Amino acid sequence: MPNENRGGVAGFVRNPLAFIAERWTPSQRMLQRAVIASLVMNVVIVVTGGAVRLTGSGLGCPTWPKCTDDSLTATAEMGFHGVIEFGNRLLAYVLCAAVGWAIIAARSTKPHRRSLTRLGWLQFWLVMSNAVLGGIVVLVGLNPYTVAAHFLLSTTLISVATVMWQRAREGDAAPRPLVGKAVRQLVWFLTVAAGLLIAVGTVVTGAGPHAGDSSEVHRIPLNWEDVSKLHAVLAWVVVSLTFALWFVLKAVDAPPGPLRRTRDLFLVLLGQGAIGYVQYFTDLPEVLVAAHMLGSCLVWIAIIRVLLSLRERPAPALDLPAQQDAPVPAAR
Repeated sequence: MPNENRGGVAGFVRNPLAFIAERWTPSQRMLQRAVIASLVMNVVIVVTGGAVRLTGSGLGCPTWPKCTDDSLTATAEMGFHGVIEFGNRLLAYVLCAAVGWAIIAARSTKPHRRSLTRLGWLQFWLVMSNAVLGGIVVLVGLNPYTVAAHFLLSTTLISVATVMWQRAREGDAAPRPLVGKAVRQLVWFLTVAAGLLIAVGTVVTGAGPHAGDSSEVHRIPLNWEDVSKLHAVLAWVVVSLTFALWFVLKAVDAPPGPLRRTRDLFLVLLGQGAIGYVQYFTDLPEVLVAAHMLGSCLVWIAIIRVLLSLRERPAPALDLPAQQDAPVPAAR
């Protein structure tokens, strides 16, 4: 027995994921919960990062990786801004835990789904990269270009998490297209337009009044109202392409999946557009800006879901034990 215990400990140290996978098989529901948890935490940390900027707490911890040169954590002297910034840093550990749970669940699935596990590891390395980039943002005094890159990398991370969420609910067979090439091309145009919309939105942020700190912070030397108008034009382009896509899908009698995902995207875009116009005409109140950041995440998730709905990967059939025929009662 002692030798077995030592072997078990040694096996865990050598390859903890394989050790866990040999002893635990998550249910399909558990796998999906783990994956959706990582996606939700990716969105949460974007919104809380926005709260850091909107409360002027971007330099609440003036250095990185420590909060100050002498303290790893926020101190009482740093006040409210220190608590906000350090709290957001702590959420990064929660995100790592959620992604780690998704990796363990994917690795322990039977049979082993290598592609799903790779998506989990890709999330992990993107989280690490974005944590380093977040540190650089602090060290360069909230330079707006690094802040924009930080948000765009978060959007990339949300893309991977959304793909993993979808892949967890389907099989590993080769994808089968559900619509024709012309429809797929229209969706790619829509995806590119949405990507440009989000990228221009980061320029609006970099040129706008919410610099992230009460001190003098460099801004992108553009008139934020002019950039906002360009952002609005791109938003209407995305809405128009979504509306056109819905009509095309109806015309070609597409399956219900793409139609539902397109409808969901259209509704999210309407809500996001309403928030955008209200915040523009009310001088960018912090609450609405935060809601708009959340809406940006939801729009991009909806875009990725439309893209993924154009094909299907049938789940493998479960090998169920054959049922024995019930004995026929003897005739009386």
